[in-house]
Amino acid sequence: MPDTKRTVAYFYDPDVGNYHYGPAHPMKPHRIRMTHNLVMSYGLYKKMAIYRAAPATRHEMTQFHTDDYVDFLYRVTPENAHKFHRELTKYNVEEDCPVFDGMFDFFSLYAGSSMEGAARLNRGLSDICVNWSGGLHHAKKCEASGFCYINDIVLAILELLRHHQRVLYIDIDVHHGDGVEEAFYTTDRVMTCSFHKYGEYFPGTGDLRDIGEGKGKYYAINFPLRDGIDDESYASVFEPVVRTIMDWYQPNAIVLQCGADSLAGDKLGCFNLSMKGHGKCVSFVKSFGLPTLVLGGGGYTIRNVSRTWAYETGLLVGEKMDPKLPMNDYMDYFGPDYTLDVPSHDMENTNSRKYLERIKMQVLQNLERTKF
Repeated sequence: MPDTKRTVAYFYDPDVGNYHYGPAHPMKPHRIRMTHNLVMSYGLYKKMAIYRAAPATRHEMTQFHTDDYVDFLYRVTPENAHKFHRELTKYNVEEDCPVFDGMFDFFSLYAGSSMEGAARLNRGLSDICVNWSGGLHHAKKCEASGFCYINDIVLAILELLRHHQRVLYIDIDVHHGDGVEEAFYTTDRVMTCSFHKYGEYFPGTGDLRDIGEGKGKYYAINFPLRDGIDDESYASVFEPVVRTIMDWYQPNAIVLQCGADSLAGDKLGCFNLSMKGHGKCVSFVKSFGLPTLVLGGGGYTIRNVSRTWAYETGLLVGEKMDPKLPMNDYMDYFGPDYTLDVPSHDMENTNSRKYLERIKMQVLQNLERTKF
């Protein structure tokens, strides 16, 4: 078993928490500030190096996104948006993805952190890099989608590919990681593996039969799940699938998207994972001892998001954390119990053992075809 004492770099920029998508919008960077505050209150900063990354430039963003899309995002503001009527529709910067103050600076901050985390892994300066403000997996080459405008994950993977032959992307958000899958759908140098709710649910992609094309055939893994999946059921498919990928694909680096909307009680989610069940996935991925970039993602019940990401930061640095929350700036959010815990709810698990076994066997059969 690889040594679990690994050097961890943690990326945080206080400016990330200063932007907002408007009062009614669920994607509030405020949860990043809350997470960071818990991380500091628990003293986890003593176990890792904390960095403020350089913002990503327009040129760096165009390594994946088109020049005209990035240029539009750079120029549009709430004040001049009426002049960009055609572009707003063309690039899907409407409804879920509105124009807001300072948005390009915000994109630059979270994308820069993910890219710099990947660069640190490449240079062997850290074993694990964490950026909870990243993980915006729905953004496409020239289109915003699902609260995501710039796909920091794709940009980070492109950085990792400079030094690594094979990169594994794992996604435990409740939504399918469609933007990342689409970006690498025709290559065998990146394997994408997403566990998500499927069936009349955003973004509508991620069928078991979506396995990649051309050189990338069998290098896209989709595990479609139903409502109410609990810790035990999730682990029963997550661990064998990830272990088989490790054995046969033998990646050189991993990117793990830890979307917290798969937790029980999320405002937009429909799964029933506890904080510990979600964290078990992080520990399992860490146990392989590969250079790993850990990112945030969705998560809309912010007291649970911040608890879980702080807890997972503790898992990554090997720190046992007191279940009783220390004093912190957001104590009022965590009442009435003030504990580091997100329990499962009393919710029906519509994923039968037979269903999960059938999907798992098909996924493992597809994986066999990638054996080196």
